[in-house]
Amino acid sequence: MKTGIHPQNYPVLFVDGDHEWTGVSTHHGNETREIDGVTHYVIRLDISAFSHPFYTGQKKLVDTAGRVEKFMRRYAKQMNDPVRK
Repeated sequence: MKTGIHPQNYPVLFVDGDHEWTGVSTHHGNETREIDGVTHYVIRLDISAFSHPFYTGQKKLVDTAGRVEKFMRRYAKQMNDPVRK
């Protein structure tokens, strides 16, 4: 690798609610925590694989056919109106 062209990597502790894991990132925060003698920057996350509905099995399937039928029922009267044509 060429020197001086890559961003610096920092040891970080990612925190998502009750879940924490260590890693490296080019982003660092102001808060730090000592883990096994190494100072890690703490990065708080709003959502991760631990809390995202897709990964937790709480994903809701959208019934697109039902949505189209609902739309057609709602606006059928307006579409058949001779003034609108």
